[in-house]
Amino acid sequence: MAGLVAAARLRELGKPVRLLEKGDRPGGSMLLSSGVVWRHRSLEAFREECPGGDPVLQRLIVERLDDALDWLERTAVPATERETGNPRTIGRRFDPHRLTDALARDVSLCEPLTELPEEPVVLATGGFAVRLARERGLPLRAAPWSEGDGIRLAQERGAAFAGDLGEFYGRALPAPPARVAEQDFVRAAQLYGRFATVVDDEGRPVFAGEPSWSETDLAQVIARQPGGTAWYRVDTAALGERVRDRTVADMVGVAGELGGEVRRGDGYVEVKIVAGVTHTLGGLRVDDRARVLDGEGGPVEGLYAAGVDAGGIATGGYASGLATALVLGLAAAESAG
Repeated sequence: MAGLVAAARLRELGKPVRLLEKGDRPGGSMLLSSGVVWRHRSLEAFREECPGGDPVLQRLIVERLDDALDWLERTAVPATERETGNPRTIGRRFDPHRLTDALARDVSLCEPLTELPEEPVVLATGGFAVRLARERGLPLRAAPWSEGDGIRLAQERGAAFAGDLGEFYGRALPAPPARVAEQDFVRAAQLYGRFATVVDDEGRPVFAGEPSWSETDLAQVIARQPGGTAWYRVDTAALGERVRDRTVADMVGVAGELGGEVRRGDGYVEVKIVAGVTHTLGGLRVDDRARVLDGEGGPVEGLYAAGVDAGGIATGGYASGLATALVLGLAAAESAG
């Protein structure tokens, strides 16, 4: 999303654009998402949820996202919903396929960025979720091209990092032998950890206390278990509990449909789950103009980063990757242009 937004804004500013896409289709991981672009209701709420994040960038997202969403509707397509369904957040839902089709103009497909050009460049290569998932033996819940190309090239130019490079946003998915295809990423998410007891193969609890509302902390703990797996044990009485528009029973049903291990006992159901990596949270250090910064805090000439190539925004918590892509994509275009 970040690259498509930056390109659209540069065209709007009358600037020439060359848009490279490593994959065989545009849209990246945005195309595989639920399409909700959201922010926390206040900077204070953002700071509370992501206490390790950069407050300057968090403020930028809180202050600029609403206008950026208006721009997105004017430039691309209308939102399908104007509420997120979560009282903690403000945002809008878009159809990912329609949004991609509207933004993806003159994209050079199957053309990775192998070296940095002399002219200004906006890096929007999706972080390094593929590499992180491979190194930790976890499934990928994202587009299969985000190896960290942009981050590597920026590092060669002296760029600094921000955030924890081992931290990621992920979701619990049905564990193998379940087969979770790209089109199943959203519906397969097992988002009922708050109603479950999380145990290992021996039945021992692996998570103390209540998970956060986003359950991203739960995904981090599951990822550290052998094989990145655990079990969600849910009392039968909790199967009717709702997480937004789905019940626990609905999500358990998807796990079974996809071939996951679902065990039913006297008064409970167990589902074997695995932590899936959606995107990394650590990345390049940038300022509020999306300029990539070096170790001294100065800008690396001609280099900008947007989306999750930029790191250190949601450290310690959860924030919308699509919001980061939209706001920093616009900021990068306006700085580079």
